[in-house]
Amino acid sequence: MKYQTQAVLCAVIGSTLAQSNLPSTFPHNYTGIPHGGYSSEWQTYFQVTESLPNVTGTIEVARSFAGNIAVDRPGHPNDTLWFWSFERENGSLTAEAGERQNEPWLVWLNGGPGSSSQLGMMTENGPLQVQGDYSIAGNNFSWNRLADAFWVDQPVGVGFSTSDADGYVFDEDQMAEDFVRFLANLVKVFPSLATRPFHLTGESYAGVYIPYITKAIFSTPNPPVKLAKIAIGDGSMGSFTVPGKEISTVNTLQTFPQIIGFDTEVFQYFQEQSHLCGYDLNLTYPQQNGPFPSLVKLFNTTTNIDAILSLSQARKTSFDLNLKATLANQLPKRHIMLSERELAIREEKRMQWKRDLSGRPNGTLDPFYGCFLWEEMTDYAANFTFPWTQGAFDPYDVPDALNPEVPSDPSVFLNDERVRTALHAPDKRWAASFPFPFGNSTDTTPAGNPFGDRSVEPSAFMSELASNASEHGVGIVIYQGNSDSLVPHLGAEVVIQNTTFGGIQGFTRRPATPLKDDNGNTVGIIHQERNITYALFENAGHFVPRSVPEAAFVFLRDFILGNSTTGLVIGSNVVGGEDPTLMGAYLPADTAAIFYGSGSTVSSTVAPSETIAAWRSFIATAGTGIPQSSAAPTGSNSAEGLENAGKWISGLATLASIMFSMII
Repeated sequence: MKYQTQAVLCAVIGSTLAQSNLPSTFPHNYTGIPHGGYSSEWQTYFQVTESLPNVTGTIEVARSFAGNIAVDRPGHPNDTLWFWSFERENGSLTAEAGERQNEPWLVWLNGGPGSSSQLGMMTENGPLQVQGDYSIAGNNFSWNRLADAFWVDQPVGVGFSTSDADGYVFDEDQMAEDFVRFLANLVKVFPSLATRPFHLTGESYAGVYIPYITKAIFSTPNPPVKLAKIAIGDGSMGSFTVPGKEISTVNTLQTFPQIIGFDTEVFQYFQEQSHLCGYDLNLTYPQQNGPFPSLVKLFNTTTNIDAILSLSQARKTSFDLNLKATLANQLPKRHIMLSERELAIREEKRMQWKRDLSGRPNGTLDPFYGCFLWEEMTDYAANFTFPWTQGAFDPYDVPDALNPEVPSDPSVFLNDERVRTALHAPDKRWAASFPFPFGNSTDTTPAGNPFGDRSVEPSAFMSELASNASEHGVGIVIYQGNSDSLVPHLGAEVVIQNTTFGGIQGFTRRPATPLKDDNGNTVGIIHQERNITYALFENAGHFVPRSVPEAAFVFLRDFILGNSTTGLVIGSNVVGGEDPTLMGAYLPADTAAIFYGSGSTVSSTVAPSETIAAWRSFIATAGTGIPQSSAAPTGSNSAEGLENAGKWISGLATLASIMFSMII
């Protein structure tokens, strides 16, 4: 069952060897570039006026501007960030200084680290959306319909941004300093932005970028922008030593029991393993007994620690396209239609795996996986559970078992010479992800992480950041997709409950207010307390604006750009009320369809109603599955565990749309 993980390890080794000879890139000066420093004269230069193939004359799109702007880092004149911006309405972005002071503007950042934000622009929330046949379509839910919007490639060297070979960022503090200087130059070009409400948004590893940028803005005398809110979707804010995906494995299985074929014995096995690892954290509202203790030492309980750590590093590199491509290409291929003999062999292997468990002493960690439970869960699905046995397990969107995916690749469009010229792009080939945004570092010591980022995770300073945000009048918005297993919602909830804000640790009430769209449909959960807003979207994976574009658009309007009070705790009341069926530790998706096949031939499977009913009967009384006599290991917050499964029985709607995930 370990061949899936070994394939990923091989990919990581090859990636590591490719780090030598980093490229040196520089911006291209096109005809008409102004002389001297940045000013509003650059607006004409940056405006996109030349035709864009498959766009001009076909799609009605707002006026846009694009190009490279220097970060002014001493000694690195070629270090720039590249942006593509779209106006909300004609003239809104080119307003004079002091005009439109109440009109918001936003920046969107993708993560990776090393992923271009044009992925977000062209596959999630921008006005141009690349299709499966590489054509371009418009987007009725583009975020620039609500605010002037910028999609910025950063750090330096990522996407169409440029960097000297020795000019890549050293850590997050340098990244943030670069970004603040970029903003200072940007508002010289578009002067009205300096005094308009600025909203910094992004997803995934932008959950690291955004807190560091916010911290840098707070520490900058006379900052160049008027920061109003930050919004982080499915963000990597927590520990890289014990990622949220590991802590959340049981929660993921409670949400999607399809992963283990609704097998109660397998579920109880993962419960026990989670308890042995100290992952059964007890979230209380408000959080009691101080911050959660460190879990780093629990990994030393494994007998194969080197292999496990290598496995973890391999998995963590999956934040870019390589993960999905690797899993899709390296997993042993099986025909869509399995013979009866093949099915029998697979079932016998599954039963042998369970017999091996029964022969293991209680309280014993798996000697190979140890506390890397997410890896064991995904390998189990790939080996034993239809339809994941047909292809790849999509960690970003559990119900998506398509193999191969429908192409969603902007590279053909962005690397067209006509497009590069129209967008004032540099003479470099655009890539969805650059593997070494922190140079050639492979620092994986406790002070760093597997991406070469030497910085501590944002959760280490979230309490301070939250305090400063309140002092500066800056709102914090955190939102998650319920189908994301790689950066799961429980990880974000742990970060929130570990953060002290407004003098109290964590939320005082469990989020349970229905989040509704403009048609009155419940699309998730919303909760607001003491300057922090949290939302959990149903039927959404890691890429929320892609999975549920209309719901994300309404959320942007009402909670990021707007100040809706729905879900706000006021005294002993909550605006919008609380739904008791939403008060569990997870949103059950046991009725969700799992999609499989290829992008061109899609099928789906839904568990029989009898199976779902039997599972619900089991899980309603299973609790944590931890024997009362078991003592919590060192590092565990409570032997009660995280799950409160008895509260939820809820008739959720079956997943109705295919969720396609690509990259952060």
